[in-house]
This record gives sequence, structure tokens and C-alpha cells, in this order.
Amino acid sequence: MMIRSKFILIQSSNHFIIKFKSVSSLLHSAASPSPASSAVEEEEDFASHLHTLLSSPNWKKNPRLKSIISSISPSHVTSVFNKNPNLKPQTALSFFNLVSQRSIFKPSVKSFASLLRILIKNQFFSAAEKIRISMVKACETDEDARFVLGFLRKMNVDDVCVDFKFKLSIRCYNTLLMCLSRFLMIDDMKCVFLEMLDDEIMPNIYTYNSMVNGYCKLGKVDVACLYVRKIVQAGLSPDTHTYTSLILGHCRNKDVDSAYKVFDVMPKKGYQRNEVSYTNLIHGFCEDARINEALQLFNQMGDDSCFPTVRTFTVLISALSRIGRRTEAWNLFKEMNERGCEPNAHTYTVLIDGLCKERKVDEARKLFDVMEEKQVAGTLVTYNALIDGYFREGKVEDAIKMLETMEQKEIKPNVRTYNELIGGYCKVNNIHKAMALLDKMRNKMLIKDCIPNSWTYNVLVHGLCKEDKIQEALVFIGKMIKVGFKPAITTFTILIEGLLKRYDFVDSRKLFAEIISSGLKPDVCIYTSFILAYCSQGMFKEAEDMMNDMMLEGVEPDTATYTVFIDSYFRAGKIDTAFDVLKRMMDAKCEPSHHTYAVILKHILILQQRENVKFQNFDLNIGNVWKLMDLETAMELFSEMVKRGCEPNVKTFEALTFGLCRERRLEEACRLVSHMLTKGLVPNEHIYTSLVNCSCHLQMFDQALTLLNAMVENKILPHLESYKLLICGLYDGGKHEKGKEVFCSLLDRHKYDADEVAWKILLDGLLKQGLVNVCSELADVMAEKGYHFNPHTSVMLVENMSVLNKKS
Repeated sequence: MMIRSKFILIQSSNHFIIKFKSVSSLLHSAASPSPASSAVEEEEDFASHLHTLLSSPNWKKNPRLKSIISSISPSHVTSVFNKNPNLKPQTALSFFNLVSQRSIFKPSVKSFASLLRILIKNQFFSAAEKIRISMVKACETDEDARFVLGFLRKMNVDDVCVDFKFKLSIRCYNTLLMCLSRFLMIDDMKCVFLEMLDDEIMPNIYTYNSMVNGYCKLGKVDVACLYVRKIVQAGLSPDTHTYTSLILGHCRNKDVDSAYKVFDVMPKKGYQRNEVSYTNLIHGFCEDARINEALQLFNQMGDDSCFPTVRTFTVLISALSRIGRRTEAWNLFKEMNERGCEPNAHTYTVLIDGLCKERKVDEARKLFDVMEEKQVAGTLVTYNALIDGYFREGKVEDAIKMLETMEQKEIKPNVRTYNELIGGYCKVNNIHKAMALLDKMRNKMLIKDCIPNSWTYNVLVHGLCKEDKIQEALVFIGKMIKVGFKPAITTFTILIEGLLKRYDFVDSRKLFAEIISSGLKPDVCIYTSFILAYCSQGMFKEAEDMMNDMMLEGVEPDTATYTVFIDSYFRAGKIDTAFDVLKRMMDAKCEPSHHTYAVILKHILILQQRENVKFQNFDLNIGNVWKLMDLETAMELFSEMVKRGCEPNVKTFEALTFGLCRERRLEEACRLVSHMLTKGLVPNEHIYTSLVNCSCHLQMFDQALTLLNAMVENKILPHLESYKLLICGLYDGGKHEKGKEVFCSLLDRHKYDADEVAWKILLDGLLKQGLVNVCSELADVMAEKGYHFNPHTSVMLVENMSVLNKKS
């Protein structure tokens, strides 16, 4: 009933809104002149005034021109040329060049086109060719490119009016192809290439390279290679640009190894690698999470007399920041400045965003101030990062000030800006301000990038439901629908969860039915929310019915769904049924999680508590399960599982071992694993790792070493983290010879990457403990054994050791 009044979705109401808007706009236009039509009239008047001025003798020296020249816009130029096609070509060209000298005047493609009509009509072909090339280069959007493409085609056709006929030259074709490539308009490029052949214009290396580059930008290397073959067939030779494009293409195709092969073969074929070749491959390695190889490539650029560009540095700084290697990122930033390569807005933004995510917003703000001092203008992304950073720390007023600064600089907020602000207000429980901001975001709907998206609305719906304002949330979603937004399944999930928290099963079921009838498919989260609510009220039949419906609809229950049932049946004293659910779960190949086993063990402990005095003083909850359980508890779990036909497996032992080791209960964990071995089960990597790390934390290093050796014997590669804990622990405890022995064993037994060993054990381990001499000694050991660091890692080791030596 409540749902129907708000959610009778709306086809009829949408039609009503459209009609109402149409009528109101008609009434408005009848009552008063349109602002748009007034603007057109003003522009026409200005163009007429300009024409009069240009028709006068010595117009360049006319003081009236000086007084209005700062007001002349590209649309004024377009208008005066279009309306006066008989204007002298010398005057038109001279006037166009004059206004273009102003730094703030940027001719539009339409203003170039209007000038071209006059020049071609008067057969000023030499000037027209230069203007035509400039027009193509002036394209800033794909819409511009489409306009230019259509315009050039009209002047190129044979049956065109003689006043507009001007066949395209090879240079114009090549410039057009490069433009289309820039906007990834590949289909249009192919058509233009064929039109060029129809015009009997022979493509040159620039033509073919443009085609190769265009396809490579989309990762279509196979098609690009067809054009490489055409280069050879035409008696030409591929060049550096050809190979550099192929490197890009393979990288875009997620095939960095093939990109490297192209890069490697370039000098062998006599082609010089350039900065773009290096940067494309470095970027490819970074995208493939092969950062050490990217750094190695960066350090060998000088071998080809290449110098890193701002993009090269920025690609690496961004990749290092993304994976948490922020010290290296900052060192590269420092190196960038030392080399005289000025960071751009993107470079600064990457670092600012990283600082904000680390909750170091004050440092981020200082870097932003440095950026402004150097007159590097912050972008929309820079401001968004800072706004988000301020909200992460609850500094609402600072976030709002940043928005105001941004708007003062005429940087228009986009949907992410408003999402950060709305989300921030919701975090500090100020829903009404968030709603007001959304209204402001909608009065800006004409700005394409500012249309609210699903994230915006979902944050607000969640905020309202969190405050138990379900009715307001329903009204709000109704408004969403009226402005043309179609709620996604996540929106309804949030709303249903809000209704179920107050156990409003009637309205939540009605809304659920509406979702299905609207064509949306409920996901596992919605079903699990219903199951949790039903189970918490003891309505097990309804919960099981929901589970059956879910499976009939092809939605598979997940670990959370089964765990809800298990926990609820235990709470209700239905122990057999709870274990039956566990069997159903395992039969369905849904592996119980660490949390699932913790829930079962909690209830076994509760049963033991009723019979055993030793647990009477403990408040049993999920948080202290691993502190209280012992082998007897585990055996009871295993017994119940066997009784139900769901034998404990390696994953079962893994979950229990992890829980015990987390509480440093190594003895119990080892006894558990011994029992596992008697069952013929072999410990996996995660079990061994838990035991090794726990042994190290308890400073039982001999035990840790025995376990590591067992891993190796079972052909399991130990984690470097485990070796770090063991080696650092041995050195810290004064067992230097043993520590060195383990380190040498690591190098001899396994082929870890040299840089990985350096970063994990030397830098992140020994140097963090201040063991500079040990670090230096082990670095020498690595060198003796033939391990080589990339230059960047070497620099980091030397710098960090130097800093620590100065401190000591």
C-alpha cells in the first residue's frame, strides 16, 4: 500500500511531465521573447557592424576596430564571412589573421570554414591550403572532426559548384587522417584512405603511419600490420614512428611481451628508438603490473640518447603510487625536478591524490600550493581529489572552500565533484545539505558532465535509510524517476534493506514484486537480506522459500547466504538443521569461509559452556572464538561434519589454523595440523604460511625454519614476507650467522626476482630495523651470487643506508 502510492512506476506520469513541459514552454515563448533569439539578433547586429567597418578604406587603422577587437568572437567572424561572401579575399584573410593574433582568440572550425569559402571562390588556393590545414588541426572534439570531414568532402567532389571546388592534397589528406586517428574515428579513417586512392593520390609513409597508429590506439595490431605490409609493397620502409605505434598497439592489446619484441628489434633493423617508444613500453609494463621492468627500461633510456619526458615520469609516478611504493614515487618526482623536467598538472594530481588517500590532506594541500606558485593550473581531477581528501578527514568546510575556489577559477564541477560532496555530507549525517546539493546539481543539468548518476542517488538513499527515513527515501526515488533516472538494482537493495531493518515484510515484499515486474533481476544481496530478516524473526519457512525462489531464478546463494542460515538455526537450537545447511553448502561447491567456521565453533563453544564450568566467566562472541577453542572443540566440529557426510577438507583446516595462529596459539595449531596429517591431508601454502609467520612472531625461529624447509620439500614456494620475518628476527635476536645462512639458502634454493628480494627483505625489513651494516653485507652477498638490481633499486638502497648512517 505504501509502496504502490510511490512506486506505480510511472509510464503515465512521465508522459504527463513531458506534456506539461511542452505547454509551459509554449506559454513562456508566447509571453516574452526567447533569450536565445535575442542573442542571435545581437550577434547579427554585431556582424553587420563589422562588415560595415571592413568595407571602409584603411579599416585596419579605424579607431572603432581597436575599441571592439577584444569583443570579437569566433562566432562573430563566422557570421560576418557567411553573410558577406563577396567580401574581398585580401580583407577577409587580413582580418582573420589580425584577430587570431590575440592569445585569447581561438578560431573555431566553423570560422575557418567560412573564410575558406571566400578564398576558394576567389581562387586564393595557396592561402586556402594553409587555412584548410589549420582548420583540420584546430579540431578539439570528434564533433569538430566530423564537421571538418564533411566540409572537406564537399569541396573535393567533382560535380561541386566551381566556386567551392578545391581538391584535397596529399598533405591535407595526411593531416585529416592524423586528426581522425586522434579521436579514434577508425571507420572514417578507412573511408578517407580509400577516397584518397580513388583520387589517384599515392599514399606516402605519413599516410601509412597514420593508419597504423589509428588501429594501434585501439589495440588492433593485426589490422595495423596489414598497413605495415602495404608500406613495404609500396617500395617504402617502415620507420621509428611505425614501430613506436606497434609498441603502443601491443600494449593496448595487453601483450607487453610482443611490444618488447618490437622494441628490441628496432635498433637491429636500423631504427632509432625515441622517447615515445620508451614511454609507450614503460606504460605497458606499468599497466601489466611489471613495475620493476618499467623502471629498468626507464634507467636505460640514456643508452639510446633518450631523455624522460614529463609523461614518462608521470606514468611511473602514477604506477608506483598505485601499488603503495610512494617513497619511490616521491624520489622520481624529486629526480624530475633535478633534471629540469617540469611536472605538469597530471604529475601533481597523482601525488596529491595519493596523499589524500593516505589521509595526509594537509600535505596534499601544501603540494597544491606549490603547484599554484609554479603557475601550473589545477585540473578538475586535482580539485576532486582534494575535496574527497577533506571529507575523508571530516573537514567539511575546507571541502566547500575548495569547491568555491574551483568555481572562481571557472573550472566546472562534474558529477564526481558533486558525488564527493554528497557522499561527504552523508558520512557526517547531514542528509539535508546533501539533498540541497543534489538540487543544485540538477538547476546545472545542461552541463553534460553534471548529470547525477546512480552513485549519487544511492548515497542519498542509503543516508536516508540509515536515519530510518524510509518514507523520505521513497519520495526521493519517485523524484529520481520523474527526472528520467532509472534506478538500478543496487538502489532497490538499499531501500529493501532499510525496510527489512524495521521488519516491514509487507512493504519490502511489495517493492520486491515491483522490481521483478519492472524487468530488473534481484541479486544475491537482496535475497540474503530477506533471508537474514526472516531468520532473525524465526520465520524459517519463509527464509527457505526465499532460498528456493532464489535458486529457481538462477541466482546462486553465496557464502554469506549459507552462513546466515547456519547461524540462525544454531540460535534456534536446531543443531542438526544447521549442519545440514553446511552439507548443502559444501555439496553446492560453495566453500565455507573463515567466518563460517568461526560461527559454527562459537555455537559449539556455547553448548560446551552450558556443560563446562571453565567457560562460565567468558562472554562468548564471534570475536573471542579463536581464543577459547581447543582441539576438543575442533574434534567435535569434525565429528558432526563426518556424521552429516561433509568430511573436513584442507580448506577446513586452513580456516581453523589461520584463526589459531592469528591469536598466536601455535601449539594448538600444530596439533591440529598433526591431526590433519593422520587423515591423509597435506597442508597447503596458506596453512604453512600461517604457521611460519606465527612461529616468527613468537620468536620460535628454529620451528619457523623447520616449517619453511617442509614447504620447500613439498614444492611450495614460501612467501618473501615469511623469509623477511625469519631473517629480521634472527638478526634482531643476535643470531647473525643463522640469519645470513637463511638468506643465502633463500638465494640458492629459489629464483626470486632480485629487486623483489631487495625491496621486501633489505629495504622493508632490515633497513626499517636500522640494520644498515647487515643490509650492506647481504646486498654484497646477492652481487656475489649473480643477482643484479635495476639502477633505481640500487639508488634507493644507497640513499636509505646513507640517511640511516647520518642519523646514527
